[in-house]
Amino acid sequence: MTPRDRIRNIITRRPADRCGFWLGNPHPDTLPIYHTYFGTTTLEELHQTLRSDYRWISPQLLESTYRDPDGNGLFDCRKYKHSLGEAGPLAAYESVRDVERYSWPEVRYLHTGECISILKTTGDFYRASGYWAPFFHDVMDLFGVEEFMIKMHTTPAVVEAALERVCNFYLEANVLLFREAGDLIDGFFFGNDFGTQRELMIGPGDFDRFILPWITRFAAQARSYGYQVILHSCGSVHRVVDRLIDAGIECLHPLQALAHNMEAAVLARDFGGRIAFLGGIDTQNLLVYGSPQAIRDEVRRISDILGPNLIISPSHEALLPNVPPANVAAMAEAATAL
Repeated sequence: MTPRDRIRNIITRRPADRCGFWLGNPHPDTLPIYHTYFGTTTLEELHQTLRSDYRWISPQLLESTYRDPDGNGLFDCRKYKHSLGEAGPLAAYESVRDVERYSWPEVRYLHTGECISILKTTGDFYRASGYWAPFFHDVMDLFGVEEFMIKMHTTPAVVEAALERVCNFYLEANVLLFREAGDLIDGFFFGNDFGTQRELMIGPGDFDRFILPWITRFAAQARSYGYQVILHSCGSVHRVVDRLIDAGIECLHPLQALAHNMEAAVLARDFGGRIAFLGGIDTQNLLVYGSPQAIRDEVRRISDILGPNLIISPSHEALLPNVPPANVAAMAEAATAL
């Protein structure tokens, strides 16, 4: 069975020859450490050395994708901010008309050539693509965290107008990519972090009003092109997993293992057989401080609980330099031997 077929089957909850494995997307500061340890020179070589089945190829990860002639980035107000409490450029906006006057990104400045080239040369691995579409964080940055939380209740129409501009941009951007990529893409992988270590960042009612309708639209768009739908959210999102399944999400990532109610046994009990899982190997404690044998044991334990609809991966895909390469090797070895 090819890696591509393996992951496709797992996400559609059909039989596969083993559980899947994704190395994740190591942080740029981590890659030199891993390349030295494994004798590799590129991320693709590292994936192949560790027998990783899954590739994340998003145009949003590539600098060549958005080319505004004035040098503006794609929803890049975050880089000008220095604290969570700092106000964003929409903080003082009080009307929908104000929102309409903001200088929004334009799809005419998008270029997908580099992404398409990578998709074409990836080999028979599972290709997760599409715009990352972190609309929740984009809008939060545009208002500032505190203003965003307040305006959902004081001027909800303003928040809805900003969400509409951001999300419609990503929906149009996906159309441009999906039409050109066709069956080069297997799954639409998009993400926002909706949870903290203990709960959702916003109440379920606000989630249903401001967030869930857009998740539903993104999922429907991807499925209309024949793609599987994988959603990323760090933190505790247990409270809304039922809603996500109903919205069309087929696979949930990254299963932050130490967050409240995100332990494998709880997920299996409450949602097993209804959704596939990607992640689950703790990066807060285990992968940093555990022994290689402890990690092998945990991979087997998680697989026993969540298999067969499981792709083993770190519970935070951007592996940091504090995760020893020997522990990554142990995770990969155990996952690909199952």
